[in-house]
Amino acid sequence: MKGIARRARAALNALGLRWKIAALLALGCAVVAVAIGILVHQARLEQVSSGARSGATAQLVRVRQLYELTGQVDTDGDARTDAALDAPDLPAPLRAAALDGRRTTYLDMGADDPVVWAARPVGGDHVLSVREPLAEQAAEMAEFDRQLMASGAVVVILAALGGAALASRLSRELRTAAATARRISQGDLDARIDHPRPPGGRGGRHGKDEVAELAAAVDTMAASLQQRIEAEQRFTADVAHELRTPLTGLHTAAELLPQSRPTELVRDRVLALRTLTEDLLEVARLDAEVERPDLDAHPLGTLAEGIVQRSGCPVRFAAQCGQDDTLVRTDARRLERIIANLVANARRHGADPVDVRVAGPVVTVSDHGAGFPERLLKDGPQRFQTGARERGQGTGLGLTIAFGQAQVIGARVELRNAEGGGAVAAVHLPEA
Repeated sequence: MKGIARRARAALNALGLRWKIAALLALGCAVVAVAIGILVHQARLEQVSSGARSGATAQLVRVRQLYELTGQVDTDGDARTDAALDAPDLPAPLRAAALDGRRTTYLDMGADDPVVWAARPVGGDHVLSVREPLAEQAAEMAEFDRQLMASGAVVVILAALGGAALASRLSRELRTAAATARRISQGDLDARIDHPRPPGGRGGRHGKDEVAELAAAVDTMAASLQQRIEAEQRFTADVAHELRTPLTGLHTAAELLPQSRPTELVRDRVLALRTLTEDLLEVARLDAEVERPDLDAHPLGTLAEGIVQRSGCPVRFAAQCGQDDTLVRTDARRLERIIANLVANARRHGADPVDVRVAGPVVTVSDHGAGFPERLLKDGPQRFQTGARERGQGTGLGLTIAFGQAQVIGARVELRNAEGGGAVAAVHLPEA
């Protein structure tokens, strides 16, 4: 029984909300229909039984009167009635009751040949009985039961269909809320459910619409989240803008210092600050989605080779034979930004040699270091995590910018670890 119940629960859990509500409503209606059907069946059976007993008793009275007048047993012309004196097939309980001096009846509706008996004592040790067949009444009860079952089935089906129709609307509203929540989680902060019925509505506390309350809560959450993220984006952009002017002056002043080891350290740190500021501005523009690509068809092999040469980094470049000049639709300047960031990330956190390969519409940058950490592969790059003793302690803004620029040009960046060790970043570009 436990196994059957467990399988039933598993089957119910596998259904959608609409079918769960329809199934539960149909089950409830089926239980009610069965209970009502049993009560109606018993009432009708009691009515039929009472009529049959009364008819048999009345016929017994007539037969007894005729027997006392004539000394003969006769049914008075009723062909259905079988009257007898000391009938051999008289049920034993009925015979015992009659010999005890009582007039009683015996009904058997469950037999193959349903009958009703009536008996009473006559002449001391004799029993006068009347037997009437109940085939018509049994057929009537069978037909009545079939009508009850058909009516109950119709009620259950209508209840299931009505429950499915009502639950369909609820399920559709919940799916809309779930889809909107997924869009918000994917970065579409303008997504809203905009439920047509406001929460609360008429009727006060007892007239609340839970789905409308859920929709309003999701919309409120999205609006609050959007305000906070936009405030952070404005803060990042404002800070970067405010830092750019003093850093430019600081860079100019550092260039005027006499050559020395301290001067080199100052210039290096000023350059790092300027790079960080420019990266912050770029991230702010990407977050604000104001970047517009200049897309055109380019031979990927030639384009990638030029990017590697301009980077000035000791990188090994290779193109798969026959696929090195696949035409892709991209923004050359933004693609250079993506590949340069991936190469810089590989050199900073990986180990030489760093390889750049072109195969079809895919550019792959790989190194021979410790590889990407599982957290990075699972959650993606996290901004403002710079400085690391080994790979994965921080990804900085390089990968964040690479992912953001790839989204702008319609490309996709895939991160993985090579089987033999090392990190692999593949840029998938749309073919022209």
